[in-house]
Amino acid sequence: MTKLARSLDLRSAILLVVSSIIGSGVFKKVAPMAAELGSPLLVIGCWIMAGMISLAGALTYAEMAGMFPQSGGEYVYFKKVYGRLFAFLYGWGAFTVMRTATIAALAHVFGQSLITFTGADGASPEGVVKCIASALIVFLSFVNYRGVSFAEGLSRGLIYLTFLAVLIIAVLGFQAASGRVDHITQAIPNFVPNEHRTLLGSLVIASLGAFWGYEGWNQIGYIGEEIKNPQRSLPISLSLGTTIVVSIYVLLNVVYLYVLPIDALAQLARTPDKIAAVEVVRQAAGWAGALFISVLILVTTTNATNASILMPARLFYAMARDGLFFKSVAVIHPRFKTPSIAILLQGAWSIILVWSGSFDQLTDTLVFSSFIFYGATALGVILLRFKQPHLERPYRVICYPVVPLFFLVCCTLLVVMTLLNQPREALTGLGLIATGLPFYWYWQSKPPIPESEPVDIFDSH
Repeated sequence: MTKLARSLDLRSAILLVVSSIIGSGVFKKVAPMAAELGSPLLVIGCWIMAGMISLAGALTYAEMAGMFPQSGGEYVYFKKVYGRLFAFLYGWGAFTVMRTATIAALAHVFGQSLITFTGADGASPEGVVKCIASALIVFLSFVNYRGVSFAEGLSRGLIYLTFLAVLIIAVLGFQAASGRVDHITQAIPNFVPNEHRTLLGSLVIASLGAFWGYEGWNQIGYIGEEIKNPQRSLPISLSLGTTIVVSIYVLLNVVYLYVLPIDALAQLARTPDKIAAVEVVRQAAGWAGALFISVLILVTTTNATNASILMPARLFYAMARDGLFFKSVAVIHPRFKTPSIAILLQGAWSIILVWSGSFDQLTDTLVFSSFIFYGATALGVILLRFKQPHLERPYRVICYPVVPLFFLVCCTLLVVMTLLNQPREALTGLGLIATGLPFYWYWQSKPPIPESEPVDIFDSH
């Protein structure tokens, strides 16, 4: 039987964590957050808070990842703690909305950025964006089909370019003629918040944008069977990779708010065809700066889309291997050592999601759905400490039980507040997860089916 190849070292794992997080959110979401809150300090506070919560989540996940370093991430953890049904619903939710919507949203921003970069126009601009997004998903699915080492190498090169570009943006921003320190402290005068929401509600809605920026930190657990020494590498990559991203995100948002006042950023939220980071760097460095950051956004969205295609496909492979997904998804390509059918199916559904809704609808829905299961993982760490205290734990979460309890409370608050403030997106996410129930009952009733080898549809030999 063909198996996954254990080929990724610790450095690769850390860079994959960073690659799976840095995408489009940090460049795009600051404008709607500014319009929602009206205060630069609250905007920065949301990014810091979301970063600290994500870091708490990464530290909590690290304990699970060290104990259960198999392919599948949370799906494997949930089987151990809650049983097959809950694990399946997580995997089904990842397929229908959480992971595939991440791919779709990132690819959509790539298409939007490419249109802006080229200055192209057409009778149906949104249709053109979606065609470009679909083409990117097809291309990167092909890259990942052909091998994890090639896909990881592409990701590594792109993230090094991103590090360099972030440094250049910071230097340009802090030297901008329009930059003022009091931009970071002065709120919009006579700001009127959304009349239907409290300040807490506005903070939660704004935080959804920040959490979208951090989305993806947990995906490294999906490829546990392809990482060398996973008991050590998974916890280190989760904690260190997330810390790197938090530092980058806070730096970039300070630059944005230093260059442009909060009211100017809020105005950008009313023109969705403009990306906040592009306008900030245009102000700091003219058309050349805008061109530079447009290229950067193309690089980061390509990189994050690539990482988001690479890792979640292993989750669907793990489900199929257990008889809880389409049986053909359980095959490993004999030549490329990849879950080839899982990658193709994931890409096809992601393209459907590209054409199904807007960027913000997709991101808000997937963040809400994700935090249901993030909270379940934190609770699982606590339950396993009680149920199986002698289980070998290569890594133990620091400041236990404070860190997992803090993360669990934050997840619960975000889920409840999203239900109250954005019921359509929340119910859409819950509905898509619930559609998995009849599939679960069907697959549960079927006897295990032997795995078969796939046909290489891309190989001309």
